Amino acid sequence: MTIKSDNKILKNNLNQLENGIVQYQQNNTFCLYDSELVADFTIEMLTSAYWLANEKVLGQAHGRGTTYFVEYEGQQQWVLRHYYRGGLIGKLIHDSYWFTSMAATRAFAEFNLLKVMHQQGLPAPRPVACRVIKHRLSYQADLLTSRIENGQDLVAYLSKQPLSAKLWQEVGAVIARFHQQGIYHHDLNAHNILIDENNKIWLIDFDRGEQRAVKTDWQQGNLSRLLRSFNKELNKLPKFHWQPENWQQLMQGYNS
Repeated sequence: MTIKSDNKILKNNLNQLENGIVQYQQNNTFCLYDSELVADFTIEMLTSAYWLANEKVLGQAHGRGTTYFVEYEGQQQWVLRHYYRGGLIGKLIHDSYWFTSMAATRAFAEFNLLKVMHQQGLPAPRPVACRVIKHRLSYQADLLTSRIENGQDLVAYLSKQPLSAKLWQEVGAVIARFHQQGIYHHDLNAHNILIDENNKIWLIDFDRGEQRAVKTDWQQGNLSRLLRSFNKELNKLPKFHWQPENWQQLMQGYNS
């Protein structure tokens, strides 16, 4: 079965923004998408049902919700993520958020931040599309981004083998690049740092991230959170190739 959308309706509700970004609204659904990456956009692309029905799901990851890795036209691999609440409130309110403005929604904010980072040449996923479904005072949201192919997070990597001193320095240098551009990562931890088959370092998952003034003290908070993450994994996992000297190597790269 193939799911299709009414592109006649779509074309009548488009608003061309800068750098190939298109905004689209249909009833209470609001979307952004990159026309350089997807020419035949449909709202259904922001649902798992679309990719499952078209047999284009390459894999899944399970955490707070299910993340889908999908293939577009045999050339691009994307990541589809639905926004779910965490913590105690997540047990009561599954995936609804208080609506204040469209720009402040989790999906639009992360899409726009990823767009800025892509323009700056930072190693982060490129935004493909996002969707916000507004329900009076609340909303639900989804995000499509490019996939870091053949990448694994540092927890998975360090569970199998150590990272060289050179690569630890590269991790620090990459984080410094983001900080120098004022990019704040709300949840900088070992799971959100990827290394690909070419040993390139990437940062992912910029939900609730933002661009801040550089000359403040938020950068140290980011680094402290990351250090706690490494120590947490060291105490939790039976095998984790992490030593205090690795942090010193990371900071050497950061300060260089």
